[in-house]
Amino acid sequence: MIRKAVLAVAPLLLLAVFSGCAKKKPVLAVPTVNDYSYADLASVAVKHMELELDIDFSRRVFAGTATFDLDHRAQATTVHFDTWALNILDVTVDGKEAHWALGDSVELLGRPLSVAITPSSKQVSIRYETSPDARGVQWLEPAQTAGKKEPYVYTQSQAIHARSWVPCQDTPANRFTYNARVHVSNGLLVLMSAANPRERSADGTYTFAMPDPLPSYLLALAAGDIEYRSTGARTGVYSEPSVVDAAAFEFSDLERMMEAAEALYGPYRWSQYDVLVLPPSFPYGGMENPRLTFATPTLLAGDRSLVSVICHELAHSWSGNLVTNATWNDFWLNEGFTTYFERRMGEALYGREFSEMQTFLGIRDLESEFEEKGADNKDTALYVDLAGRDPDEVPQMTPYEKGYLFLRLLEESFGRETFDGFLRRYFDAHAFQTMTTEKFVTYLKTELFAGNEARWNELMMEQWIYAPGLPSNSPRPVSARFDAIDAQIKRFAGGARAAMLKTQGWTVPEWERFIDNLPAPLSAAAIEDLEKTFRFSEKNAYIQRAWYQQVIASNYQPLYPSIEVFLHSIGRGYLLRPVYVKLAETPDGLAFARKVYAGARPGYHAVTRSRIDLALKWDEVAN
Repeated sequence: MIRKAVLAVAPLLLLAVFSGCAKKKPVLAVPTVNDYSYADLASVAVKHMELELDIDFSRRVFAGTATFDLDHRAQATTVHFDTWALNILDVTVDGKEAHWALGDSVELLGRPLSVAITPSSKQVSIRYETSPDARGVQWLEPAQTAGKKEPYVYTQSQAIHARSWVPCQDTPANRFTYNARVHVSNGLLVLMSAANPRERSADGTYTFAMPDPLPSYLLALAAGDIEYRSTGARTGVYSEPSVVDAAAFEFSDLERMMEAAEALYGPYRWSQYDVLVLPPSFPYGGMENPRLTFATPTLLAGDRSLVSVICHELAHSWSGNLVTNATWNDFWLNEGFTTYFERRMGEALYGREFSEMQTFLGIRDLESEFEEKGADNKDTALYVDLAGRDPDEVPQMTPYEKGYLFLRLLEESFGRETFDGFLRRYFDAHAFQTMTTEKFVTYLKTELFAGNEARWNELMMEQWIYAPGLPSNSPRPVSARFDAIDAQIKRFAGGARAAMLKTQGWTVPEWERFIDNLPAPLSAAAIEDLEKTFRFSEKNAYIQRAWYQQVIASNYQPLYPSIEVFLHSIGRGYLLRPVYVKLAETPDGLAFARKVYAGARPGYHAVTRSRIDLALKWDEVAN
């Protein structure tokens, strides 16, 4: 699909005309696609960006100039950038008017911007504006925020959305440093994935510096009615005034998390670590933007029971941000490592039982994905060939949970001390570099297996990495607390009333285990008993996610208005999609889901929309 579409840009690039240039125009090289990017990194890559940006809430656009320092790797005469719905106003090379052209638009990739250079060219400057519909930017009206007073904007660059708000070489294969100067006119605080302010600027202008090289998907910006609270010497939280104190309470262990992570795998290399709690429309649990994790407010459970998501995002400071998957086919190298690191951090902070409960829930989600996609689906391998598909739409749990189990198998096989030493050497040896699956396999065979091919085969390593499904030697967690939950499930299934169950002190993961494993479908009387006793529809979004799937399986219509409210109130795909998928299992449920989605969809982020569109076959409705 992509290969065919890319060929269509060639005539435009070869015949491009630069207005006002009397000299003979150089022929621009035709870009090809490599892992969703038009950039030819073997010829020339960007190594630093200076960004000047104005945030215009009235027009819902960013306007500015991105200036790139070039790293020549061959005798290149053209440099290619990725853009998506950007209005390119002008381009200069070393301060002089340049010859440039935009190729045809390809739905997933956007338009290649090709600029004529010489092997001695040092800088390319691109003046541009974004589109109000930029897929990596979400503009929120005051009514869509917690405070209801000021507008809000935030970006989401992963996987290939940075190109919708900055012209760039939008591939994880390249890393660059950046400085930025951003202006906003309405007195809001601006933050980026860089060194950040804690107070508002009097003139609305903010400067940022990121001296450590990062890939484009970790470019991030947010602006809104935001305040800061410190949680330690190197940590803190940002959020809207009405939320920031709750966020500071929920994430008060940030400094302890940092210390636990460093004790495992070496020093934190990004200076400060802060968390920005965004408005409800944010599509993920968290996004690991360096120095500033973006987080969903659905984590604010009030009892610190959902901190594993923050452990996960902090762990990305090593696996992902420090050592980065070179292509999106290698995504498991980010997420599998990070999930393993997250659970080890959680164990160090909150005990083995805490970590094992998280593992059980992760396996639940993995098995659900296998059931939906088929365990023999090629996308249930760790290494995948995305072949032009949208990386936001491929299976979500396999790289996380199968990747975790792969690393846990290595830990259990070689011993924790040996495996920890291996991981620490891995992070040190490849810091601020990119990693492919092939390169990792070579490193693993050399550094951990010490060339022992028989042991490699015995542990079924090739099957783990390249074959679908879960190999037979997968580790199995053990949880005494979940065993106790299961005993209460049996009591309820045997006729005990909900009020008779021993539930005192249960945390969110324990409630999830209880609800997930109730016999389905439940009778109307059982649903009513559980709802009256535990008020699940009034709990946090994690419990509601589990509960509403049971309600739908039982077709208990009195709670469908509550389901509708839930689907309108948050934007996190992980919590929303299973409910929509469950509804879509029956014709009546699908009709209800599509009716609700029609009203809720405009408030969702583009990433969330793309996943739910597929689940509900929305193209059938839209067309």
